Amino acid sequence: MKDFPRLGFGTYKLEDRDECVEAVKTALDVGYRHVDTAQMYHNEEFVGEGLAESDVDIDDVFVATKLDTDNLGHDDVLETARESAEKLGVDTIDLLYVHWPLDSYDEDETLAALDELVEEGVIANVGLSNFRPDQLESAIETLDASVFAHQVEMHPMLQQRELREHAAKHDHRLVAYSPIARNQVADEAVIVDIAEKHDASPAQVALAWLIEKGATPIPKAASPDHIRDNFAALDLDLDDEDVAAIDDLDSTHRIVDFEEAPWNHA
Repeated sequence: MKDFPRLGFGTYKLEDRDECVEAVKTALDVGYRHVDTAQMYHNEEFVGEGLAESDVDIDDVFVATKLDTDNLGHDDVLETARESAEKLGVDTIDLLYVHWPLDSYDEDETLAALDELVEEGVIANVGLSNFRPDQLESAIETLDASVFAHQVEMHPMLQQRELREHAAKHDHRLVAYSPIARNQVADEAVIVDIAEKHDASPAQVALAWLIEKGATPIPKAASPDHIRDNFAALDLDLDDEDVAAIDDLDSTHRIVDFEEAPWNHA
């Protein structure tokens, strides 16, 4: 099984072909070895082009994508997962998530199809995303395959303590999207002070804190400077005082929220 890097490259909103291809190539050149996309992002083909044009061997890159909420019926899971693999230019998708447990999601049908894809070698690992704790527990019981990762919004203002406990209990990775809260971390005085202390950026501080907590952040960036800046978080060592100060920022503030979201229907 491929290694799962501590930091990934997100591709949300990278819908322009040239911009997406260049961003993926730049990220791989900088050192990222985990690239995350989704059917809903409408850029899997562009990500695949970036992977193919990079000098980095595709076998050294952990590639993840997510099923659209319209594609969660049994046959649609099977068909569109194969389409995603073709667009990404991989024989096996390293990690395939259920993006949201909404719309066409049916626990028995959807998860049975994912188990089939693992058995057939179309995907290597099963992931879930945006599940409530009770939905997560139920899915884990239903699946034959192990849940490899759960992807949720997580940053210093939304620290996901309960889901971190679930990840530790069930031995799966917790992957953090919107890890810098669309740069709202730069508005937090505590984070700005810590950044100045370490001659770092607020984004690097937020990413380093997530890594310290055992999460795998997947920041999205388009410009080479931001791509490099985010990756440098791997070299930032926060001390215990820094971590404790950031721990106190939890306010359950969500960037991604809407009426149909699972957590609004517990």
